[in-house]
Amino acid sequence: MIKTQEGYPIKSKDSIGAGKIIYTAIWILIWPVLLLLLSGDWLWVEGWIFNIWLLLLCFFTISYLYRKDPALLAERFKQPGTANQEGWDRFVVYGLGLGFIAWILIMPLDAKRLAWNVSFPIWLKVLGGIGLILSSFFFYRSYTENTFASPLVRIQAERKQHVISTGVYSIVRHPMYLAGLLMFLGAPLLLGSIYGLLVGSLMSLLLVVRITGEEKMLIAELVGYIDYKKKVRYRLIPFIW
Repeated sequence: MIKTQEGYPIKSKDSIGAGKIIYTAIWILIWPVLLLLLSGDWLWVEGWIFNIWLLLLCFFTISYLYRKDPALLAERFKQPGTANQEGWDRFVVYGLGLGFIAWILIMPLDAKRLAWNVSFPIWLKVLGGIGLILSSFFFYRSYTENTFASPLVRIQAERKQHVISTGVYSIVRHPMYLAGLLMFLGAPLLLGSIYGLLVGSLMSLLLVVRITGEEKMLIAELVGYIDYKKKVRYRLIPFIW
C-alpha cells in the first residue's frame, strides 16, 4: 500500500509502472526534436532554450509524482471519457490537444523556416522567457500542492477530494491554468512567432471557457468551494479575473 502526500492510501496496482514512464518520456522527447526539425536550424538558440525548459519541467514533475504522489500520477494518465468526467469537458480536452499540436508545429515554421513575420525585439523574447519561468513555477507548485490536480474535469469522490486553498491556490483558484496561459503566450514570444501567439491566445480562451464550466461543477458538488471562492477572489489572473 502506498500513501499520497495527503495521506490517502492507494493500491499498488494504481501506481504507474516503469514501462509507461519510459513510453511517456519518449513521447515527450518527440516535441523538442520536432520543433528543431521543423525550424531547419539545429542551432536555434531560442528553440534550445524552450526545449530545455520543457524537458526540465517534465522531468522534475514526473520524478516528483512518481516518488511522492503516485496517486496523482495515475490520475494524470486518465484518458478523456473515463471515470466521471463531465461530458462537455471531453471536447475541451480534445480541443486543447489539437491546439497544442498546431501550436508546436506552427512556431518553428513561422519563426525560422518560413519566416512569416519580422523578428521580435529582444525585450519581447526576454519577456517570453520570464513567462516560461513563471509558468514552470505555477505548474510545479500546482502538482506538489494539490494531489487532486486531474487532467479531467471531475469530482474524485473515490479519493475523498477536498478544497486545496494553500500555496499557489491562495493566489488564484486555478494556478495550473495560469501556468498554461503563461506557457501558451510565453513560448511564442521567446521563439518569435506571431502565429504561435495567435494559437496560444485561442487556447488561453479555451482555458477560460473550461474554468467557467469547471467552477459550476465545483460550486455544485465540492463541499467548501463556495467559501474558498469568497476567500480567493481571482480565478486565473490576480487583480484582473
